[in-house]
Amino acid sequence: MFLTITTTGTPERPATDLGYLLHKHPDKAQAFSTSYGTAHVLYPEAEAQRCTAALLLEVDTVALVRRGKGKGRGGAPDAALAQYVNDRPYAASSLLAVALSNVFSSAMKGVCNARPELPGQARPLRVEVPALPARGGPDLVRKLFEPLGWAVTVEPVALDTEFPEWGDSRYVSLVLESDALTLAEALRHLYVLLPVLDDAKHYWVAPDEVDKLLRVGEGWLPGHPEQRLITSRYLSRRWALTRQATERLELVRLAEADDSEVEEIDNAVEAETEAEEKPAPLAVQRREAIVTALRQSKAARVLDLGCGQGQLVQTLLKDPAFTEIVGVDVSMRALTIASRRLKLDRMGERQASRVQLFQGSLAYTDVRLKGYDAAVLSEVIEHLDLPRLPALEYAVFGSARPRTVLVTTPNVEYNVRWESLPAGHVRHGDHRFEWTRAEFRAWAESVAERHGYGVAFEPVGPDDPEVGPPTQMAVFTQTAPKEAKAA
Repeated sequence: MFLTITTTGTPERPATDLGYLLHKHPDKAQAFSTSYGTAHVLYPEAEAQRCTAALLLEVDTVALVRRGKGKGRGGAPDAALAQYVNDRPYAASSLLAVALSNVFSSAMKGVCNARPELPGQARPLRVEVPALPARGGPDLVRKLFEPLGWAVTVEPVALDTEFPEWGDSRYVSLVLESDALTLAEALRHLYVLLPVLDDAKHYWVAPDEVDKLLRVGEGWLPGHPEQRLITSRYLSRRWALTRQATERLELVRLAEADDSEVEEIDNAVEAETEAEEKPAPLAVQRREAIVTALRQSKAARVLDLGCGQGQLVQTLLKDPAFTEIVGVDVSMRALTIASRRLKLDRMGERQASRVQLFQGSLAYTDVRLKGYDAAVLSEVIEHLDLPRLPALEYAVFGSARPRTVLVTTPNVEYNVRWESLPAGHVRHGDHRFEWTRAEFRAWAESVAERHGYGVAFEPVGPDDPEVGPPTQMAVFTQTAPKEAKAA
């Protein structure tokens, strides 16, 4: 898919200032990794009188199938064979909008440190989108862009030029022109309205999309005559999110009309939106799920294997039900940070008697790990090379044999929901692998069978109906005596 931005200039204000605004040098062709492929930025022309920047998104069709699942995200939502035949690599959509935001993020924010006077200047702009899916046709395209100050030239694309009697497709060729807008305003218009016209998104629309819409739509969306349609389509027609966004936009409109601040009209907005729109970070949700599972198992003496910087140990110390907490990690640096976090050197005698930290490798058996009620391996196994997993399995399940073992690990299927994560990449540079839910279940069930445990699975974080939760947790409970299964 393809988009160009052109500006003209004078000797005093050369068109090549576009390079400063976009933070991309006109003499270079650059490539950037995105969620579903590679974005290329190049300048077909770069003269003082006229300068054009082109954004070409080369979509990874394999990632599109594997991660989009052909169910409306990453595939044409109305096509029976969308997994195999779709327009996503060619037509402007939310894929292009996200690439636009990632590649030109500073320009969209109106930031230019090298030439700070440029972002606030209106300039002649011409935007061309050769293939744009437009559900609603050319009339809707005009209704969306003309109120924003654009001169709109929109031409329907025929289904087949050889058979004009078949009529027009749902695609249009779009040209936008304006002398009154800044580049930042133009980019924000495109970021919102491209997926609105396509009426589909390649990623899951979460509650934080409301904040994103209001942030990018600041200054133009509250008074737009098609505000309701834009809001509904941008939020994938999720009724609760659309209502919430509409209410907040109405407050903004009233504040602007009254020349006052939103907080003066409704001083409860900030508190409510913070509570509703900012869910706990995934790391916090993970620790809460672990603590809940430990309480349900009635564990008192707990091992945190691969404790890192001691966040979970710190959480467990706040609950007097856990009478002994041991943090184990192979990294002395991590243990030093954990000690500082816990303030072990200033901890009272009674509290200090409940916790200890020591260095150890989970690839080897360790007598110090025996006799505990529960062990936690939180985001640990994915940092090991797969050939070393059997050693960890035996050290924990075969040798130490706590009554309960909790294992959490990323669900790779959920990675598609993070639009900023490049296609094919794992969440952390040190992850040796990330498993699907089926792969994790198969591994956990085989471990349980070999070592005399039962296993249950619980989601951690929002449980997406298509790709599951961001974190998956296995709860192992000992079912067989040591003598029968340890070997």
